[in-house]
Amino acid sequence: MTDKYAVIGNPIGHSKSPIIHAAFARQTNQDISYEAILAPLDGFEATVKDLIAQGYKGVNVTVPFKFEAFDICDSLSVRAKSAGANAVNTLVNINGSIHGDNTDGIGLRGDIEKNLGFEIAGKHILILGAGGAAYGISNSLIGVKSITIANRNLVNAQALEIVMRFSHNDVQSKIFERLDRSYDLIINATSAGLTDAALPIPSMIFGKNSLAYDMMYGRETPFMAQARAAGAQVADGLGMLVEQAAEAFYIWRNVRPDTQPVIHMVRALQMEKS
Repeated sequence: MTDKYAVIGNPIGHSKSPIIHAAFARQTNQDISYEAILAPLDGFEATVKDLIAQGYKGVNVTVPFKFEAFDICDSLSVRAKSAGANAVNTLVNINGSIHGDNTDGIGLRGDIEKNLGFEIAGKHILILGAGGAAYGISNSLIGVKSITIANRNLVNAQALEIVMRFSHNDVQSKIFERLDRSYDLIINATSAGLTDAALPIPSMIFGKNSLAYDMMYGRETPFMAQARAAGAQVADGLGMLVEQAAEAFYIWRNVRPDTQPVIHMVRALQMEKS
């Protein structure tokens, strides 16, 4: 019998998750179906509970429902509890009970270290943004030398700093305009790329050996263009998307897919459409 899974969001038509999970299923010989479901903005919980009642084994959650998904869980993974974001992106149906997990952080680190060959441990990290995306990756940066959080609103950056100080010693927060040095890894966790908006950041944050990583994907963002012009290595978040999906697939199926061919496939499909 085919096990059913889905991704829920609003909007959801752009989601690459069905393509990714179909590729994982073919690769690992898993008998599953996976569909994208548009939930009403005021109907997320009802949608999830309807899917659980229909026997769906698991659900991925994307914007804007990750915080609401956290609230409806009956139990949480250690990862989801430690992220500090109060957000989950993976739900598991355990005999009608909803278990929540967050695979964003492990997806980010897996892409940067495994796919891009950039070792995070011992590095000076700059996170741009202090919203849900930044919280979601905060627990993946264990072993780094220092973390700086930069944001338009200093109060929001300081709130994330407080959370991160539970697991990191050297953490500080600044507004964008006060950044005054280069960093080894610069992670853009803002949504500025969705509107092609440039961040008010100085180019000095990018060194010649820096990796500038934008969690957005689909096209080159102003952040990526600025980093490239400054001589930094540049990457988008497509690999993270596939890696976090692979972790969700492993949680559901106890089989770990090979992400490399799937990243190449999705990248090729993306280039065909551009």
